Amino acid sequence: MADVKNYSLRVGGEEEHVFTGRSPRQAALKAATRGFKDIQLREHGRKKDGMWRIHVFTGSVEKVKKPANSPDWMPDMINKPKVKKIRVDKIKEL
Repeated sequence: MADVKNYSLRVGGEEEHVFTGRSPRQAALKAATRGFKDIQLREHGRKKDGMWRIHVFTGSVEKVKKPANSPDWMPDMINKPKVKKIRVDKIKEL
């Protein structure tokens, strides 16, 4: 089983938020849920070649009806995030 990794959200060259997930997509879905459209996630830790990986996604959120088996306290309309991976950038320095 894969361990949970940390990913920093880069906004304008600054790292403002940290999202966790087993994959970059899972962290991007969390960022999209919070309203971010252009998502650049830097994976914490470097690879053996000494470069940082930055996963680039586009994200959106749409309102959908709640599932049939949902609890009573859940609202009728819920946010469902969608992300699409664009590319992976490799950089030497932050």
